Amino acid sequence: MDVCVIGTGYVGLVTGVCLAHLGHRVTCVDNDAVKVTQMQAGQAPIYEPGLAELMQTAMTAGTLQFTTDLAAGVDSSTVLFIAVGTPPLPTGESDTRFVKAVARGIGACLLNSDRNGSQDYKVIVNKSTVPIGSGKWVRQLVLDEMSPQIDRDVAQARFDVVSNPEFLREGSAIHDTFNPDRIVLGGSDRAVAVMRQLYAPLINRTLNPMQQPDPSLPSVPVVVSDLASAEMIKYAANAFLATKISFINEVANICDRVGADVTQVAQGIGLDSRIGSKFLQAGIGWGGSCFLKDVAALVHTAKDYGYGAPVLTAAVETNWMQRGLAVEKLQQVLKVLKGKTVGLLGLTFKSNTDDMRDAPALDIIQSLQRLGAKVKAFDPVIRSSELVGLAGVAIAESPADLAVGCDALILVTDWPEFQAIDYARLAATMNLPLMVDGRNQLDPGAMEKAGFYYVGIGRGNTPQLPWTSLKSAAQGQASAA
Repeated sequence: MDVCVIGTGYVGLVTGVCLAHLGHRVTCVDNDAVKVTQMQAGQAPIYEPGLAELMQTAMTAGTLQFTTDLAAGVDSSTVLFIAVGTPPLPTGESDTRFVKAVARGIGACLLNSDRNGSQDYKVIVNKSTVPIGSGKWVRQLVLDEMSPQIDRDVAQARFDVVSNPEFLREGSAIHDTFNPDRIVLGGSDRAVAVMRQLYAPLINRTLNPMQQPDPSLPSVPVVVSDLASAEMIKYAANAFLATKISFINEVANICDRVGADVTQVAQGIGLDSRIGSKFLQAGIGWGGSCFLKDVAALVHTAKDYGYGAPVLTAAVETNWMQRGLAVEKLQQVLKVLKGKTVGLLGLTFKSNTDDMRDAPALDIIQSLQRLGAKVKAFDPVIRSSELVGLAGVAIAESPADLAVGCDALILVTDWPEFQAIDYARLAATMNLPLMVDGRNQLDPGAMEKAGFYYVGIGRGNTPQLPWTSLKSAAQGQASAA
């Protein structure tokens, strides 16, 4: 099937590359000429494990191409994905101007195609996370571009709009695309039938579309709904996950006060089939481009209809408070942070991505600098301090380089490689061997054996030594060396 993906951000590029891998002929369109040139050379503009290799393979096979020519992509394709950004506005609502511009552009292309004698049926897919009701106004914008030059009934028969939200996790987006929990399709019967054909290899769990479905594997559930319900499913899913994380973080804060260990609590409640173990990892809060934006947009929509959405509002407030926890724990031990040097292990909002959007590290850096601390950082994929929010941060070449001269370390991002660090080596080069584990990724006992004073999130059974004892221990290590 011929497919056009408009927008090559995170969602658009992953979608286009994966559909090309399934054997579809995919044209990815973007108005950034420099970015398109980069992708035409086989270079992925974002970091996502496996994406660059899959992209190059599809390009070599001739199933994937990149262009700035919207008309060429629209004219040659049956399915048109809108995958442009919908960033948040100060009010909390989504900025839909890019979606609207693309919808008008598609309408103009369809008008020109009709004038040239082509009247092929198109399915326009909202892949961007858009406010509830967007499907209707996308359809209206396309129609407005086509009429009155074309009879409205004729124009309406030329296309349908489908809501097909994505549920990708940065860092595992390729796996999530090929192994979806469900596929949500909101639209007309005719349009949904086309989308079922497009996704047949995924639904039948055969990555090669020429293979027969494996009867031993259950097919992927397809949720068919109206447009508004499909749009709501995306917002409700992200809002629930954000709330679940905020909930376990609130439990962690109570654990700190009563002497319980949130990791044990999470294991105990996660085994309840009604709750599940995913998204019960306490820490310094969620970040990224989706959760805050989507929760804020849903709250804004609720307020438009006279409802305050108090649970969702509280989830956001809890997350903001959680981001300050790492610095508070430093202050509890070190008291005064002015003049101290603090090293951050990780900068991105989660592992296996280079995404710094709404990363908790940015708020931690701001708080530390405001309190007069010097900030160093190491991240496996971030190599420059020129990114927004990293001004004044010294970027280290390795964890060992990071630790030298530090008065404390904060584990900010749960990169798997951080578990394999020789922490005894790090402790020996620090002014004070203090570790605040913002992701509860490290073993407290092992860290203490390595010479660290370990502080987790919600791990109330961690020994709380006074700062004077910690300083004496550090001085003793320095004398022994």
